[in-house]
Amino acid sequence: MKTHRSFFWLNSLSLLLVLALIVYAKFFGSSVQELFRHPPFAASLDVGFLTNTFQILCAVPPVVCAFSFALLRKIKPRRKENFFILCSALLTGGFLFNEIYRLHVVLSIAGIPKLATISVYAIILVGYGLAFKRRIQSTPYYILLIGLSLLAIGITVDSLHLNSGAISNLLEGFPKLFSEINITLYFWYVCYSEIMGKALT
Repeated sequence: MKTHRSFFWLNSLSLLLVLALIVYAKFFGSSVQELFRHPPFAASLDVGFLTNTFQILCAVPPVVCAFSFALLRKIKPRRKENFFILCSALLTGGFLFNEIYRLHVVLSIAGIPKLATISVYAIILVGYGLAFKRRIQSTPYYILLIGLSLLAIGITVDSLHLNSGAISNLLEGFPKLFSEINITLYFWYVCYSEIMGKALT
């Protein structure tokens, strides 16, 4: 019964969201056709390959965390640690949303400086770290720190607007790619440990 209810609500809310986007595109945006426009096509596999890989990796932590939260809530619904997994899913999901839809770029076009958007993201990240400090310390947090440090390096290079062609792209893209590799590894390990630990107790 719950499956039918979830099916109904998910499809209903999705339909309402799509209709709202169509109305927005019709009267305020470019056009309805633009909503379903395909991403730019590259004739060669190497074009955008690492960028696309980075975005695929960004999708792994929120999916893994969301699935783990749903599973852990069934196993032991009142565990405080479940809230950490849920917030991790929301945090990584927000990062994925920004990377896919380039929210910081859209906001900068609307007049909100990219630095202001990054500052808000940083505040949310610090709040997450402080709220779950003890929980994070019980995990291999050095992997997460490495990932976040590499991400900070990539963002810093991007903010400098270097005009050195391939070198600047590598200086930005390389740290960001490996940041997400490590962040994905961290949340994969944490969720795996949580599920296996609770399933065996």
